[in-house]
Amino acid sequence: MSTEIKVPVLPESVADATVATWHVSVGDKVTRDQNLVDIETDKVVLEVVAQHDGVITEITQEEGATVLGDQVIGLLGDADAAPASEDAPKEDSSTEESAATKSEDAPAAQSAPASEGKEVDIKVPVLPESVADATIATWHVQAGDAVTRDQNLVDIETDKVVLEVVAQEDGIMGEIIHGEGDTVLGEQVIGSVKAGGAPAAPAKKADAAAPAASESNDSSDVLTPSVRRLIAEKGLDAAKIKGTGKNGRVTKEDVDTFLKAPAPAAKAAPAAAMGDRTQKRVPMTRLRKTIAKRLLEAKNSTAMLTTFNEVNMEPIMSLRKQYQEVFEKRHGIRLGFMSFYVKAVTEALKRFPDVNASIDGDDIVYHNYFDISIAVSTPRGLVTPVLKDCDKLSVAEIEKGIRELALKGRDGKLTLDDMTGGNFTITNGGVFGSLLSTPIINLPQSSILGMHKIQDRPMAVNGKVEILPMMYLALSYDHRIIDGKESVGFLVTIKELLEDPTRLLLDV
Repeated sequence: MSTEIKVPVLPESVADATVATWHVSVGDKVTRDQNLVDIETDKVVLEVVAQHDGVITEITQEEGATVLGDQVIGLLGDADAAPASEDAPKEDSSTEESAATKSEDAPAAQSAPASEGKEVDIKVPVLPESVADATIATWHVQAGDAVTRDQNLVDIETDKVVLEVVAQEDGIMGEIIHGEGDTVLGEQVIGSVKAGGAPAAPAKKADAAAPAASESNDSSDVLTPSVRRLIAEKGLDAAKIKGTGKNGRVTKEDVDTFLKAPAPAAKAAPAAAMGDRTQKRVPMTRLRKTIAKRLLEAKNSTAMLTTFNEVNMEPIMSLRKQYQEVFEKRHGIRLGFMSFYVKAVTEALKRFPDVNASIDGDDIVYHNYFDISIAVSTPRGLVTPVLKDCDKLSVAEIEKGIRELALKGRDGKLTLDDMTGGNFTITNGGVFGSLLSTPIINLPQSSILGMHKIQDRPMAVNGKVEILPMMYLALSYDHRIIDGKESVGFLVTIKELLEDPTRLLLDV
């Protein structure tokens, strides 16, 4: 008899979902409460677990398929349908001794395929020439764990991005040679997987650990990889986070709620003893150390200066209001402010080539292309992925490109290619409420533009006071290559283009 594997019931506000990851394949043996598949909605990732021990007999909806609540996506057969039954004739005996031998050897027989299978090395991905080494950030498995093909085993962190290393075949996790925090090189062997079917022993171990998992949210059976990564990045104790997902599982939203909640313990016990004054020391991530090093290097190795101006955002805000709906219907994406910023910066870079140049030793390198870095805040820190050939992109293409980079940054999916290059950087502290700042140059670039909060202020217009949505602009530049005249002219050009956006279309 087969049991249907169904999508969980979705809330009224969620129309459909997507099959994110199957953790099993047809023919795999599974145990009760084992996570079979992740279903992703707009808000959370839902896990679908096995209702009983058995064998996966059919998968009807593959990864990436759009599904509805309560829809059947696979079938789970009874445990006795497993292929292991072909060994039965060899074990057939009428003696009590043979029966006893059969009972004692069953677990070993089931685990034999994995132990007899070949060992597949787990290697660090090939690193680009500009990256000397990497650090092992997080192992998502332990020795003896059953793994499936394409399952993420370990995160490798470089100076710029986090690389995922996935299993090449189904099997059992073997030896872990290099632990978290170790420095490794490209193509270095850091562990191994024994290819073959999942053994019974780890499955029973998982069953035995089930009660503990229900008591602590720190179990790998309860937390999804994305949630485990977020908890690790924030240095949180998963056991203290209340889960609202299925069977009390912790979701990303639960972690966000926990982070935003005030710490009542300190307020509730003002007279607490000095022993309650604790602190936690954690090592900086490789990315954070790189950010710190590069920012300090920029401050110490450049003649950095910042010039300011302000821009009236009323024309752009009126333009967006007028065409927002039709723009979204035609292009499938909202019209934001950043596309106007990128367009204005690109045009200004054409007029002031020194700003689009960089210093290399005793040489000045002038770039005849316009690749713009967009500062993106991620859970791991500030990164600057690159939007390439901005002079060839339409407003809609710029909006889609920025959204894609932002989503990659949020999900830790930025590639080295996404992070490589860039002649000029735009950073928008206004989304966090910043009214004015002096951004630091993103080496080896020679300048960076800071956008800020749009705020209504009284302004003098033709001898009268008007309330206008104003925004401060800040251009930090390397005075070794850019003179004051060029920097001010560049910033004024951006101001003029933003205050009269039709000039962007007419190229005047």
